[in-house]
Amino acid sequence: MITKEQEIERVSCLIIGSGPAGYTAAIYAARADLKPVVYTGMVPGGQLTQTTEVDNFPGYPQGITGPVMMEDLRAQAERFGTDVRFGYATKVDFSTDGGIHKVEIDNVKTIEAETVIIATGATAKWLGLDSEEKYNGFGVSACAVCDGFFFKGQDVAIVGAGDTAAEEATYLAKLCRKVYMLVRRDEFRASKAMVHRVNNTANIEVLYNTEAIEILGDGQVVNGVKVINNQTKHIQDIDVTGFFVAIGHKPNTELFQGILDMDETGYLITKPDSTATNIPGVFACGDVQDHVFRQAITAAGTGCMSALEAERYLMAKEDVVEVEG
Repeated sequence: MITKEQEIERVSCLIIGSGPAGYTAAIYAARADLKPVVYTGMVPGGQLTQTTEVDNFPGYPQGITGPVMMEDLRAQAERFGTDVRFGYATKVDFSTDGGIHKVEIDNVKTIEAETVIIATGATAKWLGLDSEEKYNGFGVSACAVCDGFFFKGQDVAIVGAGDTAAEEATYLAKLCRKVYMLVRRDEFRASKAMVHRVNNTANIEVLYNTEAIEILGDGQVVNGVKVINNQTKHIQDIDVTGFFVAIGHKPNTELFQGILDMDETGYLITKPDSTATNIPGVFACGDVQDHVFRQAITAAGTGCMSALEAERYLMAKEDVVEVEG
């Protein structure tokens, strides 16, 4: 439970997270005069701040860097009166009967909110190599759809064995000259249909029992990957300019376990054609509830939906109070 000694503040709309979903929710909520408060989380701007170039978001014909785009979104939200604060939610106490929701911030402050919009996003799973971190954004990526275009006509490698990896490999194969697919075991985890698609794509070479041990580069960009066959222990260098990691994403939902409905991998479950969760007045948008598309533009779309739904929820509550009065 959240203790009474803490500083308490009451708000109409609390938004947890500051990616495209959180900031778009803030823009719409602020324009509806909900006076939203955004807590950014530990990574203000979310996953996009780790993206060098964004070329697939409408309205930026010359492209834009992820960090600059997120600053634009923040400024737009603030222009309409959003209160953006650095901090992260550490505990939640949601009302199940349409009452006030309590969210603890940084273990020191409690926000009492009539509506809560969860936009905490998801985090790409990485291999954990130092060189992977070094070249992240400079040849290393966790999103083929976002970054594949930059490697048109080049040779790339992708790590993963599930449906997402297979789908991204075939996507890259349309753009790139050659795609090396590194599969740790001697078989895929992907569905038969996806495996069939990979095997029928001429410029994908699947390397089974193979693991990346180092991303190679010239200090600026990637120029290869060192791999090991985990059965024969044979080590070789493969010449590639791009290295894609497709071993899954982890939604940032630990805080809501046992409180909000989730699927088996931890993504929040929202009602059909809605961002509403199983608790009235609590909404979820962006990658925290989307394991299918995971794009900035779709996250922004659900951010818009969550703010509109929060506004309607508050209006419906007011109508009930007026009728009772």
